[in-house]
Amino acid sequence: MSNLQRTILKNRLPPTIPGGRIGRSDSFKKSRIRDFKPTLWSDFFAEKEDVILDQNRTFRVYRTKLPQKAGPVLLLLHGGGYSGLTWSHFCVEITRIINCQCLAVDLRGHGDTKTEQEDDLSSDTLAQDIGDLVLKLYTEDIPPIYLVGHSMGAAIAVHIAHKALIPSIIGITVIDVVEGTAMEALASMQSFLRSRPTHFKSIPNAIEWCIRSGQIRNVDSAKVSMPGQIINCTTKQLATNELPLADDDIDDGAAGSCFTHPFSISEDEEMGNDNGTGPTTSVVAATASGSENDSSSDSTDFKKPCTIPDDTHKRYTWRIDLSKSEKYWVGWFTGLSEKFLNLRVPKQLLLASIDGLDKALTVGQMQGRFQMQVLARCGHAVHEDRPYEVAEVISGYLIRNRFAEAVGEFHYHLPAC
Repeated sequence: MSNLQRTILKNRLPPTIPGGRIGRSDSFKKSRIRDFKPTLWSDFFAEKEDVILDQNRTFRVYRTKLPQKAGPVLLLLHGGGYSGLTWSHFCVEITRIINCQCLAVDLRGHGDTKTEQEDDLSSDTLAQDIGDLVLKLYTEDIPPIYLVGHSMGAAIAVHIAHKALIPSIIGITVIDVVEGTAMEALASMQSFLRSRPTHFKSIPNAIEWCIRSGQIRNVDSAKVSMPGQIINCTTKQLATNELPLADDDIDDGAAGSCFTHPFSISEDEEMGNDNGTGPTTSVVAATASGSENDSSSDSTDFKKPCTIPDDTHKRYTWRIDLSKSEKYWVGWFTGLSEKFLNLRVPKQLLLASIDGLDKALTVGQMQGRFQMQVLARCGHAVHEDRPYEVAEVISGYLIRNRFAEAVGEFHYHLPAC
């Protein structure tokens, strides 16, 4: 094996394209991908609402419009560090296919949700939050609710269904989380978190990092979801509250990066294409590699004001310090496979790789206890990288179980690995 091949396997990134091999189409594609202008939540959702549960808990929710015909409510739970806006493109796609309403929630400690104890990210607390939220939103007749969760949100969805905190759950889809592989990855999670830049000079700059690092491979999705993950260091407000941006801010962000990241793509590499695919690394791959090459490994206490020198490179930082949630990680995933298999509702598992199954789920899949679908050409954020494919798979499952009706003519294919 050559040194180049060893480097590729270590970094999990494609090789750099030699300068002489970049053609006119590649240069044109690179120039197009430099548009990192953020998009608004209103382009994807009909309304947003701050739901007050009590004096200590106010949750931000995003809704799509009511369907023309009766259909289920898809309750969408995001992964750690993301926000409800991670489901933006998925919501547009699935509401075009089936009659349903999407309800995307900012979990405790994330997005624009505000709680007194934001550091309490235990599975019991997060699950109870969602149970209380649903009862608050639907004081009389609770509609049929189908749970969809990604990563940490998928684990919380399983806990909710396992504890029967919502009486009208009709089914569940879990996206790219498996107990066995998740527990193995936890050992290197802190290394991955330290490898991320602690600050960004602008919102477009954060979106650019999101694409270059491989966290999201679909630039259109990153434009709406990344602002929901960062806050202004001065105002402490979520970046989404500053949109739309002035032209000067957009130009400043697209001019160049203020960070050097161990998983970044070099200037000579192709960053994406019209189908929304980009770097081949993912959050899971980055976690597994355990890189500690980034010198900016200091953590930020979000309850204290950021100390900002006269430096425009430190205008934004992460909404949540995930490294401080380490004591809850084991609780999110312990016993997850058995709880998932024992749920008495239709179950679906979406994975980015067939290698992700642990022993319990492998046996359960062979016994036909749940439906599994592997989606290619995507990273950990499957629903952001391939929103149409995820919407198509979930829609087909809902139609086949007679939970929803198609908006028009819809032909779905039987799942295959």
